[in-house]
Amino acid sequence: MSYIITDECTSCGVCADECPVEAISEGAEKYVIDADLCTDCGLCADVCPVEAPQPAD
Repeated sequence: MSYIITDECTSCGVCADECPVEAISEGAEKYVIDADLCTDCGLCADVCPVEAPQPAD
């Protein structure tokens, strides 16, 4: 399972800086997570000020 970034994202970039496998990149409207690279570590969710990264269902 990987994480996704919800529409709550404010594009601050904190999550991308924290990701150890560089699975997060800036998208057109918000940051996005590459599900193939995500290791489900949760570090992005831990540092996000608006709780935008969430586990994918």
